[in-house]
Amino acid sequence: MKDNCQREITYLRLSVTDLCNLRCRYCMPAEGVAKKLHSDICSVEELVEIAAAAADCGITRVRLTGGEPLVRRGILDICRGIAALPGVREVDMTTNGILLPELAGPLREAGVERLNVSLDTLRPDRYARLTRLGRLEDALAGLRAAEEAGFTGTKVNVVLMAGFNDDEIEDFVALTERYPLEVRFIELMPMGQADAGAYLPGDTVLARCPALAPAEPSGVARRWRLPGGRGLVGLIEPMSHRFCGGCDRIRVTADGRLKPCLHSNQEIPLRDLRGEELRQAIRAGIAAKPARHRMAEEGRSRTERNMNEIGG
Repeated sequence: MKDNCQREITYLRLSVTDLCNLRCRYCMPAEGVAKKLHSDICSVEELVEIAAAAADCGITRVRLTGGEPLVRRGILDICRGIAALPGVREVDMTTNGILLPELAGPLREAGVERLNVSLDTLRPDRYARLTRLGRLEDALAGLRAAEEAGFTGTKVNVVLMAGFNDDEIEDFVALTERYPLEVRFIELMPMGQADAGAYLPGDTVLARCPALAPAEPSGVARRWRLPGGRGLVGLIEPMSHRFCGGCDRIRVTADGRLKPCLHSNQEIPLRDLRGEELRQAIRAGIAAKPARHRMAEEGRSRTERNMNEIGG
């Protein structure tokens, strides 16, 4: 289905929980989030039903997000249910990787095809400081578990932050020399807990690593490769190279509200809708996608939710 800007919308980012086993400083407050009632969050069946209705509206790819999706009870049932839907060609997941040693194999068996692992530093002390609760060794064990389970095309998501990890850019790029990973540097967006003063443009990566050679783009990512490298380097640049004109996605929060744009306050309730009524609400959400965000002009995202509440 096309939106009002004639963009073909084929990608659903579906949050399964707003809870997380980490407390990353740009995403969540130190005390975490108030735990919602069980009845406030979509059930396994509701999430699969929403994905099925979205597939009827032209969605072919579903990415499961959180919070941290692997802390969600019933996550394997959600994966199996969505992977079996007619029209859904690919089910992916974004995770911090901490629980992958136990769940990477079962996720593969449940139909998940690709993983994005969030990893903003390769230094144990910084990882502990950023995440407040995590250990770098656990995240790295998760990456190894994903490889052992047979996942390919794994992406490492790195949020660029001035004064925090900008001195590790070369280290992350070097990973693509040895491993068949795609390291994706993501510009920090002015929303939620993020410190707008820590913003760095994606082009910083190219300035630091002049040996990078252009590669084929993928979706909204500009990509490069080191000569002889096994992996790729991607840049996700919502601020400096706004890619709204090519945006093909909608988002649904764990409490069942469709966001036509990550940075919009508009949310369309989907819970308690069934059949054609649910499909009509999803079509309305697709039609409501704005032409672009206005973070550069306004200095902040218009959304009133933290990223963990929307889905990373």
